[in-house]
Amino acid sequence: MTWAALTSGGKDSILSCQKAIDSGKTVKFLVTARPKNRDSYMFHSANLDVVPVIAKVAGMKYVEILTEGNKEEELADLESGLAALDVEGVIAGAVASQYQADRVKAITDRLGMELFTPLWHMDTEQLLREVARRMDARIIVTAAEGLDASFLGARIDETLIQRLKQVAATRRINLAGEGGEYESITLNAPFYSRPITYTSSEIHSKSDRHELVLGGFA
Repeated sequence: MTWAALTSGGKDSILSCQKAIDSGKTVKFLVTARPKNRDSYMFHSANLDVVPVIAKVAGMKYVEILTEGNKEEELADLESGLAALDVEGVIAGAVASQYQADRVKAITDRLGMELFTPLWHMDTEQLLREVARRMDARIIVTAAEGLDASFLGARIDETLIQRLKQVAATRRINLAGEGGEYESITLNAPFYSRPITYTSSEIHSKSDRHELVLGGFA
């Protein structure tokens, strides 16, 4: 049985892929939906150029699904892209978003595929500690009160977890960023043959959203 992992290169989807591999699943494809709409309800848009490099170092095939990123319409694009793949199952990094989980499940049901969501309803602090222990994941977007540009580039480790907990103690944020408070990029994981590198970085800020834009992935 072969599987496709939906991923933006962020910590949740990469950890889900890792857990799938740990459980003996054969992951053949890394699938990224690239939305033109940066406010997509379903898909991240930051630093997606890292995913084909992840696929390369993981020995997997990269599949990109282009979408306008309009609410609900983007789901049809995802379904068409998955339908074209020779797989029996899909891996997703859903943690707490019922909106995302329900819609991916509806797609896989229609396609007759299994859905594997190993992080679903996982304790957020436990999730971050597993990320810290097993992967090199960095924050690349912040978009919540209390999370300023100083968090950009920070590796998810014990120090960062404590910083996030301090913010969560006074402001309503989800520790794992499930409410869109922050996004991440995963530069190394056990199923990579080597770490991902980059050659350039710059910060783009607009209102309370800050993004670390990386380039030259290899």
